[in-house]
Amino acid sequence: MYRIMQERMTGIREEAINFARNLVRTDSRSLDESRVAALVEAEMKAQGYYKVFHDDFGNVVGLVSGIRPSPTVLLNCHMDTVSTSGGDAKRGPCGEVENGRLYGPGAADCKGGLAAQVFAGALLKRSLLPLKGNLIIAATTAEQNGLSLGLRGLIGSTLPDLGLKPDFAILGEPTDMGLYYGHDGWMEMDVRVEGLNPFNVDDAVKAIVSDLEKPAAANGERGRSRETLKISEPDFRDRKGSRSASLRVSRRMEPEEDSGAVVGQVKESMSRLAESAGGQVAVEVMVRREEQRLYTGKVDVVRHVARAWSTDPFNPMIDRARQALEAAGCPVKPGKWQLGRLGMGTAGGVLVNEYKIPTVGYGPGLESQAHAEGEYVEIEKVISATYGSAVIAHALAGIPVCGWTSDEI
Repeated sequence: MYRIMQERMTGIREEAINFARNLVRTDSRSLDESRVAALVEAEMKAQGYYKVFHDDFGNVVGLVSGIRPSPTVLLNCHMDTVSTSGGDAKRGPCGEVENGRLYGPGAADCKGGLAAQVFAGALLKRSLLPLKGNLIIAATTAEQNGLSLGLRGLIGSTLPDLGLKPDFAILGEPTDMGLYYGHDGWMEMDVRVEGLNPFNVDDAVKAIVSDLEKPAAANGERGRSRETLKISEPDFRDRKGSRSASLRVSRRMEPEEDSGAVVGQVKESMSRLAESAGGQVAVEVMVRREEQRLYTGKVDVVRHVARAWSTDPFNPMIDRARQALEAAGCPVKPGKWQLGRLGMGTAGGVLVNEYKIPTVGYGPGLESQAHAEGEYVEIEKVISATYGSAVIAHALAGIPVCGWTSDEI
């Protein structure tokens, strides 16, 4: 089976590379992914997917159908990036390959992974390897910052309308070809302090900021490199005999933490600090909410919470993926994303926590390259991820051939 796939990879190689370059060349800032979506939809149709369409959320979905309704495997990458593809003064135009590296915004996070997943579906079709269940390849919108607005629409609306629910999910986020199974979360809170006496408001804000910074300072002293807290400069406003101060607080969330409980604890602590600072002031704390308009015109409100998530590393899905990669001659490197900066995340928090779908990450990029200046992905790893993604997908949803056993997972 693997020999067949490797032989078919020879014909796919240049197509996959050209597709990855075209993706990187094309601007797709978050909420403005229409041009890349058109490229993905056209490529899926050219590769002969059973069904290709885009939904109301702007997601592009390609289906490769099997002989049974399940199991269903979802390959997912987001199309949006945090910056444009206008070029890099050091590297020249985006989408160019230099010394085996494809440069440009989104190359690692995660257009290289998107190209690999689209052609993983094509590889399975060209290899004529039968599927027991269904394979869904979905390029989703508005994922950056881990808020996953497009994916929520896909899982909560689009796929159920087709009678589909993924049993497993594979994210093409940057893992450097590792099998990643989770990461910490983060949340943003809007804090407002208000009172009649401006000096009392100022003192309360100082006390609150000082108290918030203590845990972050302690973490720094222990040598932790990950960003755990970010506090905006207070915005003070005076009107009609009162003063208010607004600030935004971003903090890391551990797996056991709940955003509602965190808000309650923070509000109680801040109110107590404000009272101890002297004077009568009111403190309000709430999760930041933001209205977002997708490129399709659909509007929704998102909460700035990306929950921590983890798939049990001994989950049968991960065991099967690891075994298949080893049998196919691919390296196996289990791990978790480190997410050094607040505001980063993946769709895993939605898939695992909200929809109970076992999820892993497997992609060609380096996590350190996500959102980095001079972002790149290694071309050979895009090709390797194409093969490896097809191997995992067939192990989870394919019909065993060439000596494979048919044990269920």
